[in-house]
Amino acid sequence: MSESGAVRDLRSDGRVAIRRPRPADEAEFVAAARRSRDLHHPWLSAPDDAQRYAAYLRKIRARNSSGFLFCDRASGQIAGYANISGIVLGALRGGYLGYAAFRPYAGTGHTSAGVRLVIEYAFGPLGLHRLEANIQPGNEPSKRLARRLGFRLEGFSPDYLFIDGAWRDHERWAITAPDGGPDAGAVTGRPQLPGFGKATGLR
Repeated sequence: MSESGAVRDLRSDGRVAIRRPRPADEAEFVAAARRSRDLHHPWLSAPDDAQRYAAYLRKIRARNSSGFLFCDRASGQIAGYANISGIVLGALRGGYLGYAAFRPYAGTGHTSAGVRLVIEYAFGPLGLHRLEANIQPGNEPSKRLARRLGFRLEGFSPDYLFIDGAWRDHERWAITAPDGGPDAGAVTGRPQLPGFGKATGLR
């Protein structure tokens, strides 16, 4: 979407921008989720009707959650989305990260760029220190993306989440913020994220 009116990009790398989901995004988001069902199954089920999208908006507007769309800047189309849930501040300052691409942008680099921008925003304005992504062992695309962005494999949780009618095993991947914030250089224990700290917030 354009930056006019009430829409404001939170971060951009020039090709991809992240912003907040809105009620006005319902038709585009639902259509994208429906055409991407085969891409998402059996790993997740994106909101694919008006009722589920409204519930999604309520969930990400809770105090312990934050939601993002990543959009192609040239067309304004929604390329995917990411959520941070279970946010805890205090000594932990962490949350759980989930992400998904939409067709036709899967495999184009939009998801990597969008998730990278979400991580930067989480470690910047949101004030978080740690993000954890729980990924099913067979979900190789999500694991490749996590590795590429500097996540480390921390453990394995059997029967962790109830998805697609059964309790599913998950691997726990995590990343921690640079010691001095999003522009400090190296991510703790990992090489610096490609482009990390270089994107600019737009108004």
